[in-house]
Amino acid sequence: MAKRPEAITRKLLRMILEASRDMYPNEFGAFLRAEEGVLVELVMIPGTVMGRRHAIFQTWLLPPNMNVVGTVHSHPSGNFHPSDEDRNLFSNFSGLHIITGYPYTEATWAAWTNKGEQVPLRVEP
Repeated sequence: MAKRPEAITRKLLRMILEASRDMYPNEFGAFLRAEEGVLVELVMIPGTVMGRRHAIFQTWLLPPNMNVVGTVHSHPSGNFHPSDEDRNLFSNFSGLHIITGYPYTEATWAAWTNKGEQVPLRVEP
């Protein structure tokens, strides 16, 4: 796997926050694609189930060679720290994981490693 991304474009961050708001009170979930260490795109997978307390991914439907480097999902509760279920997902899917929390602003999100450790993620213009 390539080096873990160290940045996200502001455009993608805003898209993630807007998608999280649009799905509220359900969770939003998708995969993340990077180019040269920067998160640049959401990868939406058919069949993803988004409910009030879960986002279930159909990982076998991920297209090959997409440079998918992690996941993103929202927490309608507002808590953007990983739950036990999140840490289980993270441990099964290496990379970077973003969690957004209600009210889905640029101050209510964080990035996490596959071990559940918070990591800084620079926001680029």
